[in-house]
Amino acid sequence: MTSVSGPLADAGRLLLAATPLGQPGDASARLIEALGSADVIAAEDTRRVRALAASLDVRPAGRIVSFFDQNEASRVAGLVEAVAAGETVLVVSDAGMPLISDPGYRLVAACAEAGLPVSCLPGPSAVTTALAVSGLASDRFCFEGFAPRKGRAAWLAGFAAERRTCVFFESPRRLAETLAEAVTALGPDRRAVVCRELTKTHEEIKRGTLGELAEWAADGVLGEITVVLAGATPVADIDALVALVQELVDDGARVKDACAQVIAEHPGAPSRRELYDAVLKSRD
Repeated sequence: MTSVSGPLADAGRLLLAATPLGQPGDASARLIEALGSADVIAAEDTRRVRALAASLDVRPAGRIVSFFDQNEASRVAGLVEAVAAGETVLVVSDAGMPLISDPGYRLVAACAEAGLPVSCLPGPSAVTTALAVSGLASDRFCFEGFAPRKGRAAWLAGFAAERRTCVFFESPRRLAETLAEAVTALGPDRRAVVCRELTKTHEEIKRGTLGELAEWAADGVLGEITVVLAGATPVADIDALVALVQELVDDGARVKDACAQVIAEHPGAPSRRELYDAVLKSRD
């Protein structure tokens, strides 16, 4: 366990801040304050953060440095030194929460290892926004980052038995191909939602089966894309369920009551009539 003490007690802090997905008005008051007061702003795209600040009528007081995938490793030491020297380092991505398929993990890990304060200004996230508007189950979900460029068929096949809703990002240039491969790997009837340009003027939420969405995307799609894939529907082993019913019957339960209990306890079980008929057939 790490904590701030000794010579680091007067250290600055690393501040992670979520930025709007498209509408500047979604910026939090704390983000606006941080943009105007941070000693260092580490931005995925320096032009974008300057444009965001201008749209929010904020004039950054600190220096702005680039902080993206290709230079993150080389930037970490200097930014950690800045925090240790008492400065507030603000990390922002182009849109949404830093570190979520964006740079920042190495920096946070380094500050944590050094016992330096790390905090976060919560706000917009394409992952949770897409999940919320999808209409698919949101009680349990997983996030897979960007769909891989290579080995995508095997990656998609991994969702065949995944019962959680899955959220992932995809390039508009590869969306049609990914959806077509998903149809092959998961079947045309698996439900999914494609969210395009979330919160922006041309936002579009397209719901349907994988087959329907693959057909829709075949002619090309533009914009930032987030895909929400429904979890797999479990399929119960009918023979195993029949055996469970028979155990309850042997203990004194009526067949109908035993069928109802087994179905309630096993997601993906067939209808009560189907299980009842299967039990009677097993006795022939």
